[in-house]
Amino acid sequence: MYNPYDVVYSVMITEKATNLSEKQHKYTFKVNPKANKIEIKKAVAAIFEDVKVKCVNVMHYTGKKKRMRSARLGKRSDWKKAVVTLSAGKIDLL
Repeated sequence: MYNPYDVVYSVMITEKATNLSEKQHKYTFKVNPKANKIEIKKAVAAIFEDVKVKCVNVMHYTGKKKRMRSARLGKRSDWKKAVVTLSAGKIDLL
């Protein structure tokens, strides 16, 4: 994974995520499920140039089983969330 945008998909803006970013300098990202912590750290540092990443925590989420319009069952895709703690710098979300 060479392009940082192939690793980090988007910034998650939820109530819990905004509280973490304001008080503890932790930002949540939706990332590629195949990416590891080192790749996520390098990608965040490359996308946001004036930040320094302290640590990365990741969580795996399995997709829920959902019923479609008919009686068939479907499944949402699996995804991965990363909580990145910054030691220096700030990310402007809006």
